[in-house]
Amino acid sequence: MYTPMNILVIYGSLREKSINKALAQAIAEHKLDGMDVELCGVGDLPLYDQDIEQSAFPPEALEFKRKIAEAEGVIIVTPEYNRSMPGSLKNAIDWSSRPSGQHPWGGKPVGVMGASSGARGTIVAQYDLKRIMNYFGAHLMGNPEFHLDNSDEKITDDGVLQDEKTIAHLKKYLESFKSHVEKPIK
Repeated sequence: MYTPMNILVIYGSLREKSINKALAQAIAEHKLDGMDVELCGVGDLPLYDQDIEQSAFPPEALEFKRKIAEAEGVIIVTPEYNRSMPGSLKNAIDWSSRPSGQHPWGGKPVGVMGASSGARGTIVAQYDLKRIMNYFGAHLMGNPEFHLDNSDEKITDDGVLQDEKTIAHLKKYLESFKSHVEKPIK
């Protein structure tokens, strides 16, 4: 019996009507045959604090790490705030890396994308995130890249990706990501 590929999509915005949450939902809506997609926000995690980690590791952080570990591939959808990823996403990554040396990212197939209402489409935030994923030894997909710019013209007020050209690009990205997950690390 065929088991669908389990893909975790982490979106790094806290806003209910976030364009990056809408992009994550578009991934679920336009997923490929043979893919199961689970969406995961980062808003339930406490701020990283080593005192909390050492006294009682938060169950929310354990659950977040479990989801990453069990996924066959992870797509991280990041906003860009002040030329970097938002603190909420960095906080989630920090929790996933604790205790030191016990992170689920080593060899994990990872894709990075993001949406912005500006013209640069989260290029700098994605660079920062890719740098961290490389540090963890993730199996990072380099191409194609996905930078959704001018998203206010492509995503409705209801959070629906409506731009056909962007939807076609998203499907090509997902095809490449599926191949990336299926490709063993050499």
